[in-house]
Parts: sequence; structure tokens; C-alpha cells
Amino acid sequence: MAMKVVGVDIGSLTTKAVVVEDGRIASYVVNELGDEVEQAARQAVECALEKAGAGQDDDVYIISTGMGSRGVSFGQGQKAIATCLARGAFFLFPAARLVIDLGAETTTVVKISEKGRLMDWANQDKCASGTGLFLQQVAKLMNMSVSEMGNLPVPNRFAEITNTCAVFAESEIISHIHRVPPTPKEEIVAGVYHSVVGRVVSLIKRVGMVRDVVVTGGVALNRGLVRVLEKELGFGVLVPEEPRVVAAVGAALIAAEVYEKGAKR
Repeated sequence: MAMKVVGVDIGSLTTKAVVVEDGRIASYVVNELGDEVEQAARQAVECALEKAGAGQDDDVYIISTGMGSRGVSFGQGQKAIATCLARGAFFLFPAARLVIDLGAETTTVVKISEKGRLMDWANQDKCASGTGLFLQQVAKLMNMSVSEMGNLPVPNRFAEITNTCAVFAESEIISHIHRVPPTPKEEIVAGVYHSVVGRVVSLIKRVGMVRDVVVTGGVALNRGLVRVLEKELGFGVLVPEEPRVVAAVGAALIAAEVYEKGAKR
């Protein structure tokens, strides 16, 4: 019989599960959330355990995080998303001192100590205009997929998107689309990126800029936005191979520590 530790991160669009074994990531999955949080979490955990080669007799220790973490009744505990982001980012990039998590509904900035522990954090969740759901809506308005939008060239000239409210920002975008002549798509998208990045920079100022910077969350997959962020910061950022699972990695690492402490008693 072996012990498998699992971190589960339940966001508003996806559920992520990560299995950590012997100090390494054994497997991970990213699934659509679905209607039932607990069912989605169970499926993600089962899939990740299967990918990690877990046996039916193996014990499993689970820590959950994210906005839906309280819906995971079968786990052994929950941890705050900022704590898990700090641990996961530091595990992947030991030089990391700041995490910018660009999620579907929230943007979170996390400051990390030299030992990989949470020092400070700030988040924005009152308005969707800096998040993945907003970018999805922008792509829809532009009649393209999110990935197509992310691959557009980012020109130096960009449309002014001044509103911080998603609804009014969408109205600005629509007005740009229907102008005569219409504002080029690349300039509209670049304007959206600059608007999003502006709100990210405001959050960074609340905790203080430190390097190195890791960008996580689904929006980190958008190459165009990341380029605009790097230009605004004045230096390159680190993006994990799968930026959506970083908090789940942190939760799994915490699960391993909690289990080991209990086993030594």
C-alpha cells in the first residue's frame, strides 16, 4: 500500500488535480468544471490518480483550494488559493518572488518569501474586466476564438479601452468595431490587453514589485497579453508549461507536508 497526495483547485471554469509523489509531479489533469462541483472534483482526482498509476489499495490524502474548495467534502482539508499559488510557483521556479494569477473571474497577485512562503497578496474580483471570462466575451465580439485572439500580432498602436467595468468596456469595443472605417481588430485586442494589464499593475503596486515574476492561470496561455504585460513591466516573466495547475501543485505539496507531520506523530 502506498500514499498518494493530491491537490485539487476548483475554479469557476475548470477543475485541476495534481498528484505529487516523492517530491515530483506524477500527473495532472485539467477538466471542465461541469454543474456539480464535488462530482467534477472526484472525476479530476480519479483521472489524475489513474495517470499516476495509483492502485486501488493506495491511500490518498487530498487538499483542495480555489473558489469551490468547500464543495470537496471527500478531502482532508482546504487551503487558501494565495498560499497554494505561492507554494506551487516556488516549487516550479525557485527564483519566483511574485505570482500574477490571471483566472476566469479573479486576478490575484502573490508575494513570496525566499523560502517560498506567502508574504502578501491582493486580488481583484469585483469586476470581470480583468479576467478570462472577459477575454472570452471579447473574442466572441470579435467573432474569433480565444486562441485566435491570443495569436494576433500586437501592434504598438492600440484602441483606448478606458472603462474598468466589463459591461461598459464591451460597449467601447462594439463602438470600435462599428466605426467607419472600423478600428482594426489587432488594435482593439491590443487595447483590451493594455486595459487588463493596467489593472494588474495596480494590484502589483499594492504588494510591491519584486522579481522573478511567474504568471499563472488560464489567461497566461494568451501569448499576446503576456507580451503586453512584459512590455509594461520592462522585463520577461516566467510562464509554466501548464499555468492552470500551479495552485493545485501547491495544494498537493501542502498535503504531503501535512500527511508527513501526522505520520511522524
